[in-house]
Amino acid sequence: MDSRRMRGFSLIEMMIVVVIILIVAAVSTITLQPALREGRVTEAYNRTLTTLRRARDTSVAQRQVYFVTLANGVLNNGVLVSNITLTQGSTGTVIESYFLPTDLSFDVEPGIPVSPTVAPTTPDGFGIGNLPIDFDQGVAGGAKNVIYFYPDGSAQDVNNNINNGVVYIARTGEIRSSRAITLWGATGRLRGWHLYPNGAAFYWRQQ
Repeated sequence: MDSRRMRGFSLIEMMIVVVIILIVAAVSTITLQPALREGRVTEAYNRTLTTLRRARDTSVAQRQVYFVTLANGVLNNGVLVSNITLTQGSTGTVIESYFLPTDLSFDVEPGIPVSPTVAPTTPDGFGIGNLPIDFDQGVAGGAKNVIYFYPDGSAQDVNNNINNGVVYIARTGEIRSSRAITLWGATGRLRGWHLYPNGAAFYWRQQ
């Protein structure tokens, strides 16, 4: 009698428990995926905006030139990814380098606003929404992906022109993941943007 009461779980009962655990784990993983994907978008956006702000603030505080380089197609551990670096101008020392998550890049998705003047407009009216890294607005001969920050707080290009522009971040094929950051070169002011749906169209809202 005692031995029968203490025999424990049968094999079938153990298998049922394992199956239930696997089902719960699978459902949890599926449920968490959208949140994890959104978290990676937020991480890439925040890191890019933070690096740009850090470059400006450090330049003002240390009275030195710092520049930020934004690039797609940078090799990292055998994978081509997007990269943002902060470099000290006088020494060429890289202060910070960050790779965007592999499923994100500096990217413009079809369907985002493309007019700088007619609503819904591009962020701060910069560009026509066709280039993922679109600085040096209205300037010829500069490098659109490099921004130099000066001790007076301004942002300029390699030729010392005031550098206004925008950079877009998105996951390819997912327009709703789109984010943008604009820069006003005269003051170094940075603004973040989030894309929202409006019926069949989309519009940018400042964060």
